[in-house]
Amino acid sequence: MNAKELLVRSLQLLEVGDARGWCDLFHPDGVLEFPYAPPGWKTRFEGRDAIWEHMQIFPEHLTVKFSQVSFYETANPDMAIGEFHGDGRAIVTGGVLSQDYISVIWAKDNQIMRYRDFWNPLRHLEALGGIEAAAKIVQRG
Repeated sequence: MNAKELLVRSLQLLEVGDARGWCDLFHPDGVLEFPYAPPGWKTRFEGRDAIWEHMQIFPEHLTVKFSQVSFYETANPDMAIGEFHGDGRAIVTGGVLSQDYISVIWAKDNQIMRYRDFWNPLRHLEALGGIEAAAKIVQRG
């Protein structure tokens, strides 16, 4: 898969709550970055195992459906820039998530080498019940 196909597949896997399958799209040395993560959240995860450690709880806390997926053309087929919208719900709080995203993916050997995910942390914090509740989820406390 090229970078664009990997991004599309990653969204499909998140929609069905398949965090393991999502992580398996990453190269063993892949990197996941959240440049605008909320306070107390890590902004970078290096290696598929670290990414899995972070993402394995995703399906326990959020459901999401993506729409309005579009791509910006790049000269490099191993790089994709995608923009999309997500609507979802926080499972514990019932809070509504309505979020716009821009993701940049670099691929190598049909796997994600680097995934930079840009989103508004305030939307996630609201859905998850505020900064303290969200921090407990992320810190598993």
